[in-house]
Amino acid sequence: MTDRNRTYTWADPSLNAEAGRTMAGIDFLRAMMDGSLPLPAFQATLDYVLIEVGEGRVVFEGKPAEYLLNPLGAVHGGYFAGMLDSALGCAIHSRLAAGQTYTTLEFKLNMVRALPTDGRAIRAIGEVVHPGRKIATSEARLEDESGKLYAHATCSCMIFGDG
Repeated sequence: MTDRNRTYTWADPSLNAEAGRTMAGIDFLRAMMDGSLPLPAFQATLDYVLIEVGEGRVVFEGKPAEYLLNPLGAVHGGYFAGMLDSALGCAIHSRLAAGQTYTTLEFKLNMVRALPTDGRAIRAIGEVVHPGRKIATSEARLEDESGKLYAHATCSCMIFGDG
């Protein structure tokens, strides 16, 4: 048996939490994308990054590797869920005004094939379906650069604060 090691670091999560309370959602996400704000700890753990932010649309990218495998040798479902949950929530977050927050009410995930661990980039593309004042919905796809689908998901989020 050969042991493998993985080392990574993350910033104090309170930095983003404080900034998130005072910035419009799209500005907050863009600040994380351009490095003005640190990468969230969860993303550092699973090793994926935000590469695109627009109003109601975000794209995350990662390269699944062997440290993400379950005991049967396939990428763990938690990686699918983590990337898709980020895309779903952040798509909604991109539409929020300063002072607004959200939380997930419902999350539905469909995995349609195993993710590769050959260094191929995988993208989670999230888009708002309904930008309601109190309840917003979004959908996301997990696909490779050629558009091959690996999973898709939907969510509903409750919106807090005035916008």
